[in-house]
Amino acid sequence: MPDAAGRRTVAILADDLIWSTRLADAVRGAGGQPKVLRRLADLVADDARHVIVDLTARAYDGVAAIRTVTAAGATVVAVGQHDDAPLRQAALAAGASRVFTYRALFEDGPRLLGRWLAG
Repeated sequence: MPDAAGRRTVAILADDLIWSTRLADAVRGAGGQPKVLRRLADLVADDARHVIVDLTARAYDGVAAIRTVTAAGATVVAVGQHDDAPLRQAALAAGASRVFTYRALFEDGPRLLGRWLAG
């Protein structure tokens, strides 16, 4: 749901400080309002409608996180390494609408996430 300024809140589940910061910046650049969370329990409690999941976290299972929040009705995109095709496929099978590579979001994140938020 958009905030008073018309921005959609996007929950970002990422335990890496650098990537959570980059993802938050990309969400802002796409016109969204980021909310960075580090634990799956925090994401579940947040009841977010738009979610980005970092697949390479150590504090949680990214595929399980996607499965959990999509079952609750959230729209999810994930981010992961380009060379880990099995993990990216597992994320899609769990309900992610798209899996972006780190490089793609680093180079063109605001545009890619803007398209996702507009859709």
